[in-house]
Amino acid sequence: MRYKTIPVEEAVGMVLPHDITEIIPGGFKGARFKKGHIIKAEDVPKLKDLGKNHIYVLELEEDDLHEDEAALRIARAIAGEGVDWSEKVSEGKINLRAQYEGLLKVDWEKLFEINLLGEIAITTKHTNIWVKRGEPLAGVRAIPLVVKVALIDEVERIAKESPQKILRVLPQKIFKAGLVITGSEVFYGRIQDAFAPRLVPKLEAFGLKVEGPLYAPDDKTFILDSIKNLLNRGSEVVLVTGGMSVDPDDVTKVAIRELNPDQYCYGAPLLPGNMFLYASIGDRIILGIPACAMYFKATALDVVLPRVLVGEKLDRKEIAKLGHGGYCYNCKECHYPICPFGKAI
Repeated sequence: MRYKTIPVEEAVGMVLPHDITEIIPGGFKGARFKKGHIIKAEDVPKLKDLGKNHIYVLELEEDDLHEDEAALRIARAIAGEGVDWSEKVSEGKINLRAQYEGLLKVDWEKLFEINLLGEIAITTKHTNIWVKRGEPLAGVRAIPLVVKVALIDEVERIAKESPQKILRVLPQKIFKAGLVITGSEVFYGRIQDAFAPRLVPKLEAFGLKVEGPLYAPDDKTFILDSIKNLLNRGSEVVLVTGGMSVDPDDVTKVAIRELNPDQYCYGAPLLPGNMFLYASIGDRIILGIPACAMYFKATALDVVLPRVLVGEKLDRKEIAKLGHGGYCYNCKECHYPICPFGKAI
């Protein structure tokens, strides 16, 4: 790239390396043409009105790329399913957004590799968070006014190595949930159930149709039959509350084990929620919910449930990753999910 001073009529197609200010007495004062603006033929009269018969411009060479075009190419390279952006670029920056509600997935390893290149920046929200339609997800930009074409070529090469794009939103696939509330003290009416009032609104907030709740005493066979009942009624995910500790009467996890699940993971490195249980039977998911879900707004359930709803299958390795960032801050006022809790990579 080269800087030069030339007559304004000859500047069409060139790039301004600085703002050009307009002052209207008693009114506007600010940038009429911003740094990075590509001069068009229709700009020439206005530039002359501003007293600019000669201007300082940036002339791009063959291997140069303007920041706006660089940002567009980066956005196209990293955006996968469920992600779009406005074609309007502002000072070399583009914001990417969700096309629909779902789970944000970020290939953070490839993201890291691209950001190591320098002179460009891709900034995203955390992977595995639930996002709404139209929600901003990430910003991409070229940092200098001009970058080399070879740099953006390298960004595109790295992005192609990501199996399913660096940034994507997975749509919800599960829409029917079942709920089993265990505990003899609740079943026989000695105390009032505190689980359903917390869990039903949480499930319905995801648009889930909730079957139940069914109530069961601390009886392994009764609990097992209740889970089977909900599965037979079409529940795609069944939440089973209580009976998750090591007490001899806590048989919920034993009943789930006897379903012979394909995947059975008892215990999770999240607080609150250490005694959380995840099990899968084909495409059906069983979640064991410990007592903390009655008292805390965010527990292991809130971290795992969004991933379940898009059809993700978890295993012990994925659950083990949740230990990093899995310790709740116990804020006086909980703002989850705008919070570090459960933001593992």
